[in-house]
Amino acid sequence: MKKRWILLGTAVVLAAAGTAAWQRYWFHLPGIVSNFRDPVQPNQPVPWAAGPDRAETPPAQRPPNIILIVTDDMGMNDISAFGGGIVPTPAIDSLMTEGASVESFYAANATCSPSRAAMLTGRYPTRFGFEFTAVPPIFAENIGHGGQLGPHRPIFHADRVEGIMPYKDMGVPASEIMIPEVLQQAGYRTLHIGKWHLGEAKGLRPEDQGFDESLGIMAGGGLFLPEGAPDVVNAKLPWDPIDRFIWANLPFAVQWNGGRRFAPDRYLTDYFTDQAVRAIDANKNRPFFLYLAHTAPHTPLQALKSDYDALGHINDHNSRVYAAMLVALDRSVATIKAKLQAEGLANNTLILFTSDNGGAWYVGMDDLNKPYRGWKATFFEGGLRAPLFARWPARIPPGTQVKGVASHLDLFATLAAAAGGTVPADRAMDSLDLLPALSTGAALPPRTIFWRSGEYRAVRAGDWKLQVSARPSRVWLHNLADDPTEQRDLSAAMPEKVTELRAKITAQAAAMPPPLWPALIEGPVRIDVPMTAPWKDGQDLIYWSN
Repeated sequence: MKKRWILLGTAVVLAAAGTAAWQRYWFHLPGIVSNFRDPVQPNQPVPWAAGPDRAETPPAQRPPNIILIVTDDMGMNDISAFGGGIVPTPAIDSLMTEGASVESFYAANATCSPSRAAMLTGRYPTRFGFEFTAVPPIFAENIGHGGQLGPHRPIFHADRVEGIMPYKDMGVPASEIMIPEVLQQAGYRTLHIGKWHLGEAKGLRPEDQGFDESLGIMAGGGLFLPEGAPDVVNAKLPWDPIDRFIWANLPFAVQWNGGRRFAPDRYLTDYFTDQAVRAIDANKNRPFFLYLAHTAPHTPLQALKSDYDALGHINDHNSRVYAAMLVALDRSVATIKAKLQAEGLANNTLILFTSDNGGAWYVGMDDLNKPYRGWKATFFEGGLRAPLFARWPARIPPGTQVKGVASHLDLFATLAAAAGGTVPADRAMDSLDLLPALSTGAALPPRTIFWRSGEYRAVRAGDWKLQVSARPSRVWLHNLADDPTEQRDLSAAMPEKVTELRAKITAQAAAMPPPLWPALIEGPVRIDVPMTAPWKDGQDLIYWSN
């Protein structure tokens, strides 16, 4: 009780000191309460359950091991496979040159939670009401009150908070079938390492949704090292309320199978990689599925000093920290490939590599999604384009390039097919098996794909793409065959095409249920410049609902 009065008294004093001081405290309030209730424990060993001491059949005669690597907020220009990149990423690039890539691969949404929900279920997340990224109301309120400077301000819908479900219940319903459940039925050991962000309550967690073992972060992210660690280099973004909230509230901590939070023993990307190697070692004699969901290069921007020091040619501090985070991700892929090779598993392991959405506008760096327009939280190509690299030497010829359109939705059917599993037949599925195309280079069939976040919606049908925004009220129409970087809006010149595609959006939306929880925040995102750029008249923008 005494501590409670101290907390309340501190809040009152800060409020009296002025708005700026109160806002600084307000960002820290959730973290203070959380750490009081559940303090982070010291590092502990992770006892991955050991499989058979000897393989019953040689690796080549077993179903393939499957590793799905997902990065967080990685832009298309963050890797060097396409000829760009801040730093070389040779290990990530090798997944493309030694395997297959898809020409036009899309995130299922422009933010993380819905994209991950689509990957693991093979269904539009709007089919089960998972329309928005899961955030606690206090996070949305912080963004609304501490948001972007400029003529367009964030909007916080305080009237929608009453009656909203608790944050821990914001997740993929237990009635959904996730890919690890299908793979379990096919005889796989299923392992999760890294970010989850699909529900924290009992019944929604990884170990309740088909994963035999889970080590990671249940929320949207966390620190990569303690802020004052001797081997860390930090880059804070004072203009970004999301960054301020993360530093204040998301600690350097992980959970093992739903237990108490504890501190990793090294830089988080390397920790996840080391644990992936240990998990592979424990399961090398049986088929396994490893979902490795890195939190990099999402903010907070933190790098190992050794990686940072090796990039002295990058002058801008924030860019250098960000680039060092990419170096750690590339090292992760190289380490996992080396482990598979050492264990004789490389030839019959399917590695899939992708990102959950495009690079973020709030990082304040240009060109993360070059050559595409737009950012995370927009349905322009920069927010939606993601790499898909698939390496499986026993099945996929090196250098295979697949023409056509695919998305995160297709990972479910592809993994099920690789494992010999069965796609659910009792519900509408939106997933296409990509294995035939990845194995032969055959073009994918034409298809229509939708995206939705509140009243901001988009559709790609063939080469045509339409975006419809309520705030501001406008549409964008592009022919991606002629204009892949969306420079020429054809909506005024082709009203019939707008009408045709808008009807598709309306029909698809009508078949979806209401969201499980409402959007609490609408925030302005400019299409062509990062958050730090000066505001100018005439800049294209959307208001992102979440």
